[in-house]
Amino acid sequence: MTNIATVFKEEISRLSRKEVRSETEILKKSSAQYRSEIASLKRRVDALEKNVTRLTKLISTPAEPKRTSEDKTRFRFTAKGFKTLRQRLGLTADVLAGLLDVSPATIYSWEVGKSKPRDAQMEKIIVLRELGKKEVAAILKSLTE
Repeated sequence: MTNIATVFKEEISRLSRKEVRSETEILKKSSAQYRSEIASLKRRVDALEKNVTRLTKLISTPAEPKRTSEDKTRFRFTAKGFKTLRQRLGLTADVLAGLLDVSPATIYSWEVGKSKPRDAQMEKIIVLRELGKKEVAAILKSLTE
């Protein structure tokens, strides 16, 4: 005849295994869900980083190949035209200064005709002329994220 203590121990261990199994199933499901969420977030971060690098290249380098001195004569800089460009794009002097890597005071002096941009800044202005309001807004949004 079996000992009652042995049967009792076996029943306790069986019930405890059953409880542990049910608890660990919940944990397994939630950890699998977390892993899939982490993977999707990593994919999203990678896509956003690619967009940022693409947009920074678009802003920092001209859309066309390097321009020669003959090509630069095709693009004139006028204070009134620059101010009109800023207003057409709906940008403040501070925001435009951030895009062109200059100070807001420099933007002001360009707009009133006290000074003119250097070649490196002029190339960025030429690229900016070719962009529309929505494209500039997208660039600004990607830079702030």
